[in-house]
Amino acid sequence: MPRPLYLLALAVFAMGTSEFMLAGLLPDLAAGLGVSLATAGGLTSAFAAGMAVGAPLTAALARRRPGRGSLLGLLLLFAAAHVVGALTASSPLLLSTRVIAALAAAGFLAVALTTAATLVPADRKGRALAVLLSGTTVATVAGVPGGAVLGALFGWRAAFWAVAALCLPAAVGLARCLPAGPASTDGSDTPALRAELRQLRRPALLRPMLLAALVNAATFGGFTFLAPVVTGAAGLGALWVPVVLVLFGTGSFVGVTIVGRSADRRPGAVLAVGGPLLVVGWPALAVLADRPVALLPLVFLLGTLSFAVGGTLITRVLYEAAGAPTMAGAYATAALNLGATAGPLLAAATLGTAAGDLGPFYAGGLLVAAALLIAALRAPDAG
Repeated sequence: MPRPLYLLALAVFAMGTSEFMLAGLLPDLAAGLGVSLATAGGLTSAFAAGMAVGAPLTAALARRRPGRGSLLGLLLLFAAAHVVGALTASSPLLLSTRVIAALAAAGFLAVALTTAATLVPADRKGRALAVLLSGTTVATVAGVPGGAVLGALFGWRAAFWAVAALCLPAAVGLARCLPAGPASTDGSDTPALRAELRQLRRPALLRPMLLAALVNAATFGGFTFLAPVVTGAAGLGALWVPVVLVLFGTGSFVGVTIVGRSADRRPGAVLAVGGPLLVVGWPALAVLADRPVALLPLVFLLGTLSFAVGGTLITRVLYEAAGAPTMAGAYATAALNLGATAGPLLAAATLGTAAGDLGPFYAGGLLVAAALLIAALRAPDAG
């Protein structure tokens, strides 16, 4: 794989760490700013919403600009938002920096997905996507726990400084190694924006976008509410929470590796095997939550299956969006982050039901089942 892909993955690692690290920083951050935990928790929602909105918006604004220039500008804006966030004592200003950082991250990922496809042969998009998304999976394994450790030792601001510092080597490397030029996937003249947006009328593109959103909703809904189950139904201590999160993150890395090896040539096999296993796996986690000997391997397996299936669907979005060379990455990013935004909200709505803390896992099974049902109801492509 080309070196620029790994530099893009480093930047995505910094962004993934930023997106998820607040889970381990909220008490310290809330106390430091003098706000409630609920107010501090709104910072996470602001980031997710900014990611969902920012992908198509920033990709549309950057589509006529060279991919390298757009990526560097967005990466530096992301870093600057964290510098301001680390310095501020104002909760509203910190909220603003999170929205700005999310917009920059969404735009960066959208352009990076499109750029990654230009760096490899047409039949290796899945492998390129796996390298890129490995930044996110490594963030769940190492970046988030690392941010929590920094916060515990030096305060929450240290984690913000660390994220900003991670962006610098990525920016320098991309400036030196990434070819200058447009982010078009085929070197031809860039289509008009209206023509690229018309691709969204095609069922063949909308279908994998919807399926990816549903599967990722199940993934992020379940991941968000793992901690209460670990300390509640499983009866494990608080120190087991990072262990379980690392298990899920390690599984997600294995899942992305599967994407790299199979999404280009055998996507149907990944979906046919992984999809039904997820439909069974999420409810099984709820049923077996009080048995740590079953809970721990199930968490790893669900991390693997979720990212294998979700990553394969994102790859299919890139293939089906070939007629929108500068917006393909935005469509894939929007689908992923719509799921990441809606999943925790849907999962939270189940907490007040009879299922209680286990509700998010039953919801995850239903979301994946809905995706499989939609996948089975193939409609003719409108072209």
